[in-house]
Amino acid sequence: MGEVALIARARAGDDTAFRELTEPYRRELLVHCYRMLGSLQDAEDALQDTLLAAWRGLDAFEGRASMRTWLYKIATNRCLNLRRSAGRRPAKGWDVPGVEPPAPTRHGDVVWLEPFPDVLLDELQGPEARAERAESVTLAFVTALQVLPPRQVAVLVLRDVLGFPAGEVAGMVGSSVEAVKGALKRARAGLRQRLPADAREPAPAVGSPAENAVVARFVRAWEAADLDALVALLTDDVFMSMPPIPFEYEGRDVVARFCASIFRAGRRFDLVATRANGQPAFGAYLRSPSGVSRGAGLYVLTLSGDRVSAMTRFENGVLPRFGLPRSIGGG
Repeated sequence: MGEVALIARARAGDDTAFRELTEPYRRELLVHCYRMLGSLQDAEDALQDTLLAAWRGLDAFEGRASMRTWLYKIATNRCLNLRRSAGRRPAKGWDVPGVEPPAPTRHGDVVWLEPFPDVLLDELQGPEARAERAESVTLAFVTALQVLPPRQVAVLVLRDVLGFPAGEVAGMVGSSVEAVKGALKRARAGLRQRLPADAREPAPAVGSPAENAVVARFVRAWEAADLDALVALLTDDVFMSMPPIPFEYEGRDVVARFCASIFRAGRRFDLVATRANGQPAFGAYLRSPSGVSRGAGLYVLTLSGDRVSAMTRFENGVLPRFGLPRSIGGG
């Protein structure tokens, strides 16, 4: 059934027709909301609000723009409203018993950040999916977006990531084309200040033998608490963060001291592989004398060549999002 007929049926109250209209765009809209909000939980809420608003406002859809453009306009404005009005969640204090970490290099600006499961990216189809596989879902990119002004984030994502024309973007955000161009210029400049230097070696291809080799070395080193082997894997400028704890560490020496504080406390882990934000990731399970390893968090690695250039640790509440259990072992 064609789009015109589906719209007519949906306007008459046929929710099945409405789902058929919007289903092709749901996953990419979720990714769009995630980029803007930095949180999968918030992105899901924004997506539901978007679809509800579209259902209620379908009579106002005049067809001058495509259904996809119209839905992106609604989603973008829902995210802008959330960015402007919602109180950002507070930072969390250090709470790892028996571990005294070194003084952080700095305290981070972005404490509310969540990883995005690659399995959701795998469900994307069509030409728009190519954008989702590039740098636009990496943790570094999504984190950098969170410190830009909301309108700049919207314009940059809509123009540079999704490729909407400036005129359409202006209509989406209720602005002029000139204002969109100005916001895009400022957003690009702000992004350059936040992202790693271009001189860094690129990450190996996803699933390649080179990536697998680095990942295997990391697992062996971390599970064995082998600090020397771990440090040998790190770039000189390696960066570590752990939202919502605001501690950030930059540089091999201080990251090594942080990892040493973990290992000295006798904490030993089992790692279960997954993927997040297009990057290698692991559910981390803290071993106990009972033989049951309990979920302690999720680690996401950023690779540069054959080494690790960043590690981000998230709390154990994200594990179910990745299909990972709360604990492993114990028969």
